[in-house]
Amino acid sequence: MGSVREGRGHGRAPQHADVMVRRAAAGDARRLTRLVRTSGAYEGPYASMVEGYRVGPDYIETHRVFVAEDTATGRILGFYALLLDPPELDLMFVADSAQGLGIGRLLATHLREEARSAGLTGVRIVSHPPAEGFYRSIGAEPVGTVRADPPAVLWDRPELLLRIG
Repeated sequence: MGSVREGRGHGRAPQHADVMVRRAAAGDARRLTRLVRTSGAYEGPYASMVEGYRVGPDYIETHRVFVAEDTATGRILGFYALLLDPPELDLMFVADSAQGLGIGRLLATHLREEARSAGLTGVRIVSHPPAEGFYRSIGAEPVGTVRADPPAVLWDRPELLLRIG
């Protein structure tokens, strides 16, 4: 479930020097859950997808989850989760207030480095439909469509491949 929206950030615009990407800790679970549930990308017809969604401490401990954190405030600006077997971007979210500040691209760059260091040659992305343009802009190539699977997912989603090389 990837959700990165293009848009404008609100409030203080962190410079990349003020943003650190670090491994998520179990104690980040509540903040990551809040970021998912309040995402403006999942309003309207997409709201059911994140309603009740939870990023638990067990998920964070089991998977490679990384957060982009504003080092001046400690605020989490976004995060992603990389699954290794099979290689897939499971989650990517950027806080609504940090949209348009380059946080998604920063996370995507980190994702590539993490995938490369794990020996992966590609990462599958099943995109939230409004986020497809973002993933294509970072080099992901369309490879198909994942059909709706009611009642969990009510819409078709683009499937992309981010080559690592």
